[in-house]
Amino acid sequence: MYNPDTDLLFPLRVVPQLRSLRGPEWANLIDEVLSEKAGLAEKSAFVLLMVKLSGCNTCNSDSFRAMRGCTACARQVVRRFRGSDMELLQQYRALVSEVQQFISIQFSGGLNSPSQSLGDTNG
Repeated sequence: MYNPDTDLLFPLRVVPQLRSLRGPEWANLIDEVLSEKAGLAEKSAFVLLMVKLSGCNTCNSDSFRAMRGCTACARQVVRRFRGSDMELLQQYRALVSEVQQFISIQFSGGLNSPSQSLGDTNG
């Protein structure tokens, strides 16, 4: 069964729909991720957080989660998280550091920025 709301990994397009599901700390995190100031590391860290919480790596086209779609799955996972908003923020901050470290290692080989490797092949 095909659901147009199903992606391979957590899609950023779902982030705005998660804002009202928890307390003010969570809402502030969502605002931070959606802001124009949020960079590659912040957006990637949020995606990674949601992938880990939702178990996106074990989702497949025949699974119940995939049939419901990413939006419904993410909303359910955020609502059912048993920890506090602060725990989610701590996990997010740790993932931002992890992603920043990964980016710095990957792009220390002569590229000035990650965006250079993503599109411009004309050097």
